[in-house]
Amino acid sequence: MSEHHSNLPDAPDTATLCISRHCPHCAAMLAQLADLIKAGRLGRLEIINVEMRPEEARARGVRSVPWLAIGQFELTGQRTRAEIETWIDRAGRPDGMADYFHALLKEGDMGKVLAMIGVDAARLSALLPIVGNPDASLNVRVGAGAVFEDYAGSTAIRAIVPELVALSGHADARVRAAGLWSVMNRCVKIEHARLFGGLNWAGVDTRVISARRPQQLFY
Repeated sequence: MSEHHSNLPDAPDTATLCISRHCPHCAAMLAQLADLIKAGRLGRLEIINVEMRPEEARARGVRSVPWLAIGQFELTGQRTRAEIETWIDRAGRPDGMADYFHALLKEGDMGKVLAMIGVDAARLSALLPIVGNPDASLNVRVGAGAVFEDYAGSTAIRAIVPELVALSGHADARVRAAGLWSVMNRCVKIEHARLFGGLNWAGVDTRVISARRPQQLFY
């Protein structure tokens, strides 16, 4: 997430909307947010026309409109009123960051997760509910594990090792696997192949992943 350059605080009832006069969805988004202001769901709304204030859009990392920031969360594209209200509620909850990271990882935007944790390393703990959720999709769990790997050996990861160890004793095997993987910071398949000579079959040397085993493996 880009650094917030506005003078407005990252309060859960504060929103910033970036629009363009050429955007077909911006007027609807603006109308929805105005209604939420009237209904008392938002306390303050900042509106930026990216054509008149391109420097402010660049400072926020805006690449498309409509672009909406609610508290610490950034949302792109057209959103329904129900979606906006959901994110307003999440912005005011302690576990809201976990929901936001889950949404980003589900969309494949691990880069933004890393950027946000880079600004505040304490946000790394928001990934714990994700890896602790046995119903989280595989791509989300893999993304969370990749973020943990990126912070391997850091003070931030050491601070949550007790929680990761606790996950390794979870009743659900999927959660145990996530906890063990994060603590070990190793892929069991790759480590087994590295130690016992099966790297070529694992697809590391050849850059080709294949389920077809060679005729002989010298373990």
